[in-house]
Amino acid sequence: MHVNGVDLAVQAFGDPAGPPILLISGAEASMDWWDDDFTARLAAAGRYVIRYDTRDTGRSTTFPVGAPPYTQADLITDALGVLDAYGLAAAHIVGISMGGGIAQRLGVEHPGRVLSLTLMSTSPGGPGGPDRPDLPPMSAALAAMFEEPAPGPDWSDREAVIAYFLAAEHAFSGTIPVDEDWIRRVAGRAFDRSPVPAAASNHWTIEGGEPIRPRLGEITAPTLVMHGTDDPLFPYGHAEALAREIPGASLIPLPGMGHQMPPAQVWDTVITAIVKHTEPATR
Repeated sequence: MHVNGVDLAVQAFGDPAGPPILLISGAEASMDWWDDDFTARLAAAGRYVIRYDTRDTGRSTTFPVGAPPYTQADLITDALGVLDAYGLAAAHIVGISMGGGIAQRLGVEHPGRVLSLTLMSTSPGGPGGPDRPDLPPMSAALAAMFEEPAPGPDWSDREAVIAYFLAAEHAFSGTIPVDEDWIRRVAGRAFDRSPVPAAASNHWTIEGGEPIRPRLGEITAPTLVMHGTDDPLFPYGHAEALAREIPGASLIPLPGMGHQMPPAQVWDTVITAIVKHTEPATR
């Protein structure tokens, strides 16, 4: 579909008459990372589930590597455009990592489009530091990795790209064992669907806009925060801050999960919570 001046690849599952859920991925992640079985279980629970490739991933429009002509504000407008294309005045927004940041901004800046928020593996302000003394910093191992980053993969080499995502999964995981077969399968499919796989790295360089944290108190949508207890990028204190600063928000810990898409070991908790949170009675 053509949205906000770009083409976005979108898929929908389930009954269009059911409560709509828009899934928003994290940085560098196409919609492939919302597992087919995960989305199928949400749809089987009566939800109308929509996932999409954010710009610069999958089959959506890509831009020159290292020079993306857009900001996070455009990613927010893209999400709204997807809702418009499906004729949805509002939806339940489920965002993870960067997608959780987009979801927060939707809740603040476009409250009429948001039936509820589910924020996973995200933060009110990014990794802790001198300007965010109340938010715990990323793990020492991860900080060292960012200080001396390894060279990126040969983005034309399928196996090299899969190995890149597999290494990242290990670096960002918690104590739940990494499912290497699943990572290889999903990363391979994402590579096969992406005419310009390297473009996804543009997400790390876009402008994020003014900090949203001072406005979290304006969010009126029912909000659920789910977060891995072993997240090395955004330690659990980030989730506690979100739940504390968003009025009425509830918080569910995901034991052993790191900074990653929910592994199968926590699906029962995550899917059950999303289904309950998106019941029509919660609007």
